[in-house]
Amino acid sequence: MLYIGRLRLFRWSHVCQRCLYSASAAPPPAPPLLLKLRSDLKTAMKAKDANRLNVLRSLLAEVTNAAKTSSPVKSDMQLLSLLRKRAAASKAAASEFQDAGRADLKEKEEAQMSVLDGYIGGVQVVGEDEIKRVVRERIRQLQGDGIKLDLGNVVKVLLGPGGDFDGKPVERGYVAKEVKNALAPS
Repeated sequence: MLYIGRLRLFRWSHVCQRCLYSASAAPPPAPPLLLKLRSDLKTAMKAKDANRLNVLRSLLAEVTNAAKTSSPVKSDMQLLSLLRKRAAASKAAASEFQDAGRADLKEKEEAQMSVLDGYIGGVQVVGEDEIKRVVRERIRQLQGDGIKLDLGNVVKVLLGPGGDFDGKPVERGYVAKEVKNALAPS
């Protein structure tokens, strides 16, 4: 440390160079759907499409707010869940506006739903038939191995690390529903 008058100054020669310029790990890549939303926002701005612009801004704001919480949006499946929640909320609002006799607000909500539905349909997920097939095969295999068959264990095997659906775009709720149906006594 170097003293000049009453000021204390640090000598940079004693500071570790690695600490000065620490290379942090690169952030994970953004989900493809999020990148599409961002590029579509720019397109909507240029086209002055107010409805699409409002929907995209609010979606991106929700993603940004979620990034500040303990569960940020890191995958297309999480983003798809967010889109579905927003679409369900718009649908409920449209029906309430219909009941209240506010056709103008109902049309606005329906226009928002159409924008959201366009993005929801653009996400490729594992199909229902494929999920049913894999669930039934895995249950047969687990029965042969003598593993206790209950909902939690089977879902853990299917969705856990190294499982059949690990890293694949699959709806967890639908997998759990299919496992429950397959384990139900006939």
